[in-house]
Amino acid sequence: MSASHGLRFDGSRFWVMHRQQEYGPFDYQWSSDLRGLEMIYQGEKFGEHCSENQIYADLKEFRLPQSVVAVGSIVLGCMLYGIVNSLCDEERRALVVQRLCEHGYERFAESCRDSGAA
Repeated sequence: MSASHGLRFDGSRFWVMHRQQEYGPFDYQWSSDLRGLEMIYQGEKFGEHCSENQIYADLKEFRLPQSVVAVGSIVLGCMLYGIVNSLCDEERRALVVQRLCEHGYERFAESCRDSGAA
């Protein structure tokens, strides 16, 4: 990982490194009715994926830098997409790298390429 930007993974949890400060963990869990996936930041629910057409997320209360919100959302979105669509680890990692690069966050994608995580 770059000294100033990158991602660190531990199972389903991940942290975003931005300007030498680490933010996280971001994570997910199944909703209590098992019909959706809840998005978690530092142990608190900030959103939910109920279906392809129903996604809610709001990280405002955490006052995170915009880059951290964007990168965390992209990575978590790719993880949830991978779960719902049964992607293997390699496919999910490739999707994370692709989406980060598409949105101008290549410096964060490098840590995914290097570690084999996502």
